[in-house]
Order: sequence, then structure tokens, then C-alpha cells
Amino acid sequence: MALKQYTNPPQALWDKILTRPSIERASLDAVIADVVANVKSKGDKALFEYAQKFDGVALDNLAVSTAEIKAASAGLNPNLAAAIKVAYNNIYAFHQNQVQAEATVETTPGVKCWRKNVAIDKVGLYIPGGTAPLFSTVLMLAIPANIAGCGEIVLCTPPNKEGKVHPAILFAAELCGVSKVLKVGGSQAIAAMALGTESVPAVYKIFGPGNQYVTAAKQYVQQFGVAIDMPAGPSEVAVIADDKANPAFVASDLLSQAEHGADSQVVLFATTQAVVDAVQTEVALQLDALPRKEFAAKALENSTYIVQENSTDLMAMVNTYAPEHLIINTENYTALAEQVINAGSVFLGGYTPESAGDYASGTNHTLPTNGYARNYSGVSYDSFIKKITFQEISKEGIKNLGPAIELMAAAEELQAHKNAVTLRLRD
Repeated sequence: MALKQYTNPPQALWDKILTRPSIERASLDAVIADVVANVKSKGDKALFEYAQKFDGVALDNLAVSTAEIKAASAGLNPNLAAAIKVAYNNIYAFHQNQVQAEATVETTPGVKCWRKNVAIDKVGLYIPGGTAPLFSTVLMLAIPANIAGCGEIVLCTPPNKEGKVHPAILFAAELCGVSKVLKVGGSQAIAAMALGTESVPAVYKIFGPGNQYVTAAKQYVQQFGVAIDMPAGPSEVAVIADDKANPAFVASDLLSQAEHGADSQVVLFATTQAVVDAVQTEVALQLDALPRKEFAAKALENSTYIVQENSTDLMAMVNTYAPEHLIINTENYTALAEQVINAGSVFLGGYTPESAGDYASGTNHTLPTNGYARNYSGVSYDSFIKKITFQEISKEGIKNLGPAIELMAAAEELQAHKNAVTLRLRD
């Protein structure tokens, strides 16, 4: 099924081999600039127009009502509701454990310094809902926001053809303490949360995955002073497999990623050609039975199968790719895991599918894509807080530290800086 296969490719070709599928950037930015300008000038009216154009629905109201949320929660399949609560508990436990009180440090006798965690007051969560309603993403974003103590949690997600939001999304939103849910999708949702409209509150930081348009919009609105979690675009997975790996397991992992959408990417790093052949056979068998076969088949056109017999080169190539998700399904997975330096989230062993992290193991599935795992972490409790530093200096402290400050300020020819210390020393 894969169109691209390589065996022990030289390092000079790695960047080319591992290139992600993408839309031409100039045209993408032009589209986003137009959407942002339209939302800025027309507010809700623009959002209603985009709902008609992209979602095929004429909305009466952008905000999801309390009655809609209650009805969705009451009508949700009890087994699904119970599963969501299992995931909620695990995700909550993992993220609650990230809350760490910081000690006060006396850097010099009489000079105390410390940091305080303060929640970002207004945050916006984007939840994709077009080809798949990602209610699991509500848990991944709203739980740490709630633990952090964010004052306002705004959630935007596209409506279906009937103008409704998937009941599981609304159930999860209520469970996680989301303040407001709005029927707005795509790049227009990002613009609305960045700028604010009559119905959509402006926020200070925007979170959530999406397609290349959503990702481009998140990057674009930063010029308006809005922060973002990370550039999180089309999803991707890299799987490392050796001859001890179950080919059916490997194929299922590749397909679980491919079914996200046509712009997803899957990469297999195999230790032998026999592994590639066995996995491809399984992919063909499993693909045929998938309801989202067309999406997965399209994504597989962007797939790459690489045979890398040398383990050092294999891990170097994986780190060059910097995958969003990395599955290490090999006999020596512990040793290989120690060599990972660029990845969003890592799944170890034959019984750890990516699906576990996507839903319920506890780790966050909002992760850096497109190689951004080289310099970004996935979403965590820390993503929803600011760390403010404090310092307190006593009379003893300024006596001890003051002379050094005076000398440094004088050397930089900043006399007022020096005077601020000198006056205190004289006192």
C-alpha cells in the first residue's frame, strides 16, 4: 500500500524522505488572513456565514444552551459515559500529579526568591468535530485547565448538519467544567477566540489540534497577542518494529493513525524487509474492513516504509523525523526508548497502542506535529499556568548584595539603577 519504500537510506536523504505532506504556505496564509479580517469586521455574522458555507447548516444561535447540554448528557449511552469517566479519572490523576509547589530559595543571606503558579485566566479550547467528533480532546484540554484553575474555559467545535454538537463532546465538557460551548469550527473559530465576537469571548491562550488551516490560524493570530499551546496540525505516527513484533498489531497502529484524515502521515521503521512485507499484508486486510477506509487509504498514500538495519542509524532517523506519536514495538524497546530525544509521546512494547494515549491511559494526546517535537512539549498542567517570580530583600540582604549590583550597574553605565541601590545602602 505504501508508495514510498527505502532500505538503509543515507543520512543525506533523510530530510527529503521524511518530508510531511503540506499545503503551499503562501496560499494558506492568504486564506487565513481573509478569515481573520472577516471575523474582525463582522463578528458573529461572519461565523454564521461560515457555518452555512463549511458546515452546511443555518444556525439560530452560536452558543450551546444549558438545555442542549443536559439533554446530550442524559441521552448518552451509559456505557460510553462510564468509559469517559474512566478516562477522566486517569487523565486527572496524571495531570494532578504535575502540580508541584516550589520552594523559596535564599540566594544570599537576606535575599529570598520564589515562583508562584498562576492560572491563565481565559483559555480557548478547539475541538475538531468534522470527520470525527473528538470528545476525547475535551478531556485532554479541559481537565488540566480545570486543575490549573483557569477562570474561563471557552470551547469551540463545529456543528453537524442538524446544527448540533455531538452529545459526547457536551457530556465531556460538562464533566470537565467548561464555561461555554460554541458551535464554531475551523480557522474562523480560532479567529473568534483570538479577537472576540458578540458570542465568543476573547481568550488569552488557544489550545487544540486541527487541520492545516486551524494550525495556520493559530500561528497567525499570535500577532494579536494571543498565545497558543503549539503548532498541532495533521496527526502522525512513527512505528519501530522488529521481527518479534506482531504484524497485525503494527498494521492496526498505522491504520489507527491513518483513519484520522487524508492529511495524516504514517511511517514504519522496520529492521528487515520481511517485517515490511508482513505489515503491508496486514494493512491491506485490515483496511478493507474499516468504515473510514477512504480516509485511511488516502493517508496511506503519504506513508513511508523504511528498512533500517543499523539500530544507531534507525534511532537517529527517528529523532530527525521527530514524530508526534512514536511506538517502539521491538524486543529491546527499553534500550531504544533511552535514545529518544525528539517525540511528542512514546508508546513502549507490543501491548501499548497509540489508542491508549489517545483516550484513557492518562497522558495527554495534544502533541506537537510536523517536527515541532524538536522544540515543543505536549499539553500539560504547565500549559495552563504562568510562573511569576517574586523576591524579597531585607536590610541585611541589600547590604550583602548591594555592592555587587552597584558595580554591575556602573559598568553598564546605568546610573539610576545604581542609585536605587546606593540610596538604600545609605539608609
